[in-house]
Amino acid sequence: MSLSLDKAMGISPQAVNVRAQRMELLASNIANADTPNYKARDIDFRAVLESAAGGGNSLPMARSQAAHLDPNAGVMNGQVEALYRVPSQASLDGNTVDPQMERAAFAENAVQYQSSLEFLNRRVSGIREALRGDR
Repeated sequence: MSLSLDKAMGISPQAVNVRAQRMELLASNIANADTPNYKARDIDFRAVLESAAGGGNSLPMARSQAAHLDPNAGVMNGQVEALYRVPSQASLDGNTVDPQMERAAFAENAVQYQSSLEFLNRRVSGIREALRGDR
C-alpha cells in the first residue's frame, strides 16, 4: 500500500497558499488607500479553490476558437490571478480602495488563514500519529 501525502493533505496546502496571497493583496490595497488611480484587487477564493480541486461539478470547457476566453482563467502558472474590485462608491482621484471594507476583509481573511493553518497542523499530527502507531 502506497502513501500519498498529497492525497492525505487534500486541498489544505493550496488553501493556505491562496489565503496568504490574498492577505498580501489586501495589505497592498490598505497601504495604497490614498494613492491616486490605484485599483483595489482581490482573489475569488472559492473559485480558485474549486479550480484547484478539479472543478467540482462543473462541466469541462474547451476553447474552440482563439477569440474565446480561457476556461482556466484565474490561475496562472501556480499563481492566483488577482481580479479588480468594483468600488462601492466612486472616488474623485480614481482610487477604488474602500479602507473600511479592506480592513474587514483583511481581518476575516486573517482568521480564516489561521484556521486553515490549524486544520493543516492537525492533519499532519494525525498522519504522524498514524505512522508512529500511537493510536
